[in-house]
Amino acid sequence: MLRRDFLRRSTRTLGAALLTRSAIARAALLEPDPLPQKFHAQDEIVLGHTGIRTSRLAMGTGTIGFGGSSNQTRNSPLTHLLLDGYNENGLRFFDSADSYGSHPYVADKVTVLTKTDTRDAAGVRADLDRFRKELGVDYIDIVLIHCVTEGDWTTRYRGVMDVLSEAKQKGTIRAHGVSCHSLAALKAAAASPWVEVDLVRLNPIGSHMDADPATVISVIKQMRAQGKGVVGMKILGQGDLRDKPAEAIRYALGTGVLDAFTIGAETQKEQNNLIQRVAAA
Repeated sequence: MLRRDFLRRSTRTLGAALLTRSAIARAALLEPDPLPQKFHAQDEIVLGHTGIRTSRLAMGTGTIGFGGSSNQTRNSPLTHLLLDGYNENGLRFFDSADSYGSHPYVADKVTVLTKTDTRDAAGVRADLDRFRKELGVDYIDIVLIHCVTEGDWTTRYRGVMDVLSEAKQKGTIRAHGVSCHSLAALKAAAASPWVEVDLVRLNPIGSHMDADPATVISVIKQMRAQGKGVVGMKILGQGDLRDKPAEAIRYALGTGVLDAFTIGAETQKEQNNLIQRVAAA
């Protein structure tokens, strides 16, 4: 995964750091409002108007993912983790990417979302052929342009968008979209009719997000009004809320703006805990 945004965030000011700590304290002290319904990680959801039905919780495979590997593929028995999540826990949504090196582990699962870092048309065509071979499938459910930061990406990467549109017409992918890593990119995605699925960063403390939660939610509402599928990421603030998963998951569910969300468990215990937290919310 590209880490430009991570590096920018890591150099934030002391004032922003203090604000984050204050937000964590408020999240811990506030009595949560009742959620409007009962949720389960295995709930069947539909991603916007795509027609793609899958589980509410996606199994993330890209914790500290870059250069073809991640914590899941480097340090833990990912095969068993994914199979157990699929067979025992009923999770049917897998969040992968070329830069995570996780394609071979999620082959033949029910719903696969993956991402390309390539920014030219010929390269994306080659990626799609290679991705399908690595996944062992005739088609891929969702392909996103990965880690987009530019506000003008819908014109800058028109060639990439055209290749993905063509792939959808041919039936080699079911839906296309973008993974946003800046507010400008997020707003451009909301305004673009080409975007069918958007991967957005959302948590209660604004950690590793494109803007404060209220601003991001307002943009997501625009996406939902247009029928875009919305998948949340950075639910645990890239680890800043790792010791407060109940609050973070409850927040994600309570916003009412996410179709699904992805969290990258690194052990079977963590995965089981996430599933319990969703039900407990």
